[in-house]
Amino acid sequence: MPARAAEPPVILVVGDSLSAGYGLMPGQGWVTLLQQRLKREGYGYRVVNASVTGETTDGGVQRLNRSLNQHHPAIVVIELGGNDGLRGLPVSRVRANLELLIMKSRAAGAQVLLVAIRVPTNYGQRYTSSFQSIYADLATRYRIGLVPFLSDQVAVDLALFQPDGIHPNAHAQPLLLDNLWPQLAPLLQRSR
Repeated sequence: MPARAAEPPVILVVGDSLSAGYGLMPGQGWVTLLQQRLKREGYGYRVVNASVTGETTDGGVQRLNRSLNQHHPAIVVIELGGNDGLRGLPVSRVRANLELLIMKSRAAGAQVLLVAIRVPTNYGQRYTSSFQSIYADLATRYRIGLVPFLSDQVAVDLALFQPDGIHPNAHAQPLLLDNLWPQLAPLLQRSR
């Protein structure tokens, strides 16, 4: 019997609608574009999208163990917190959940890339600034990669949004990937 080829390492994306591709046709989201870019640039990773529209950090914590056990990722990209912020959930709870996601991912042997989320100022400047500081604080504490703002260059252009004014459209997806790539690339190893 011929030896079975080793499975490619996995990049697990744990996110909400921004990563799940809400409102897009299959294959248009930045996560799918990431898989295509990895292949094109000679990286032998398989991308698993475990993102769920409407997901909060609570849901991410509840679902993470199953994804870690099923996929044994080399890298976990955490893009959560937006729905927590829109619901005004306590900053301490969001921080604790994100910290747990980081610790569980690292305990499973994965490198972690954290994607910072910005929330509207609906709940006041104090809440907004406290919320936004979570990501940089955790990235520093755990010495992990941080994407400062996934929607950079997208958030200022209404033409890059779906009619709901919240979710980026298909034209925005390559920009989202370009915003993530500089922080992800240092974690990657090329295929041999």
